[in-house]
Amino acid sequence: MDFLKKNWMGMGFCLILAIIAYLLGKQFPIIGGPVFGILLGMIITLILKDKSKLEAGIKFTSKKILQYAVVLLGFGLNLNVILKTGAQSLPIIISTIATSLVLAFVLSKIMHIPGKISTLIGVGSSICGGSAIAATAPVIEADDEEVAQAISVIFFYNVLAALIFPHFGSLIGFSQTSGEAFGIFAGTAVNDTSSVTACAATWDNMWNLGSATLDKAVTVKLTRTLAIIPITLVLSVIQAKKAKKGNAEGSTFKFSKVFPFFILFFLAASVITTVATNLGVSSDIFDPIKELSKFFIIWAMVAIGLNTNIVKLVKTGGKPLLLGFCCWCGITAVSLLMQHVLGIW
Repeated sequence: MDFLKKNWMGMGFCLILAIIAYLLGKQFPIIGGPVFGILLGMIITLILKDKSKLEAGIKFTSKKILQYAVVLLGFGLNLNVILKTGAQSLPIIISTIATSLVLAFVLSKIMHIPGKISTLIGVGSSICGGSAIAATAPVIEADDEEVAQAISVIFFYNVLAALIFPHFGSLIGFSQTSGEAFGIFAGTAVNDTSSVTACAATWDNMWNLGSATLDKAVTVKLTRTLAIIPITLVLSVIQAKKAKKGNAEGSTFKFSKVFPFFILFFLAASVITTVATNLGVSSDIFDPIKELSKFFIIWAMVAIGLNTNIVKLVKTGGKPLLLGFCCWCGITAVSLLMQHVLGIW
């Protein structure tokens, strides 16, 4: 009862805005519900004069609902399918992830970009956009403005990729009779699931390939999503070392306080999906849970938007945008190079 009394107003307010953002995202999938959620939150917070009664619920939504979204995301992952199809694309995935993370780290030092923002952009660019940022933010204790900035950067290059890559693929000579090469390219070089889907579906429509490219791209993208697990675990160890070093001498430190236990639930959800489908259960049964995961991300993004100063975001957005561009170009180049090396393209 105390929980509801403290949080219901803020959570409910975010929920109403999330429903609006969700519906807008359905109408304009190239933008997507999470971006609409952040934008609505940032606009509304400029109008609201007093958020004191909403603050507790907004904080809970931006932190905990975000973690619940990641756990539910696990129900969309059949590990058998991913391992089977992902084996072909795994060297490309590892190479692109490594490229993005290294670029983000090096350039953040050169351009003097705060470490948390650069980490979120590097992880979001290399793994799976908003979902990766959602999983990483609690681990590195990023604040809402840092999350909003990273999401904004990822969104910008998502839209560019969805618009440019199908024509770019034609220009450089991807096969027009098979969706394999472009599907792998879209699955490894485009950040967020919505834009991967839009990009691959456009290629299918351009060359009358049915859903061949889309099926390939989505499976590769889901394989990338599994990288959330090792990345968040490594970041939690780094965060633990920082916290231990920052503690006063003689004070106790517990690794359990910084360990991202929600990632274990994410993995458990993936295992449940895999076992169930192996026993003959249709994967369609998990579709409502996957949709709920997407909605929870939108719900959390609204709360993050409500805690974000849009004026400050615009003023400080230049360097993160440049960092995102470098990561995007690096991933694109490495994806193409690895496909050429492996003889896929």
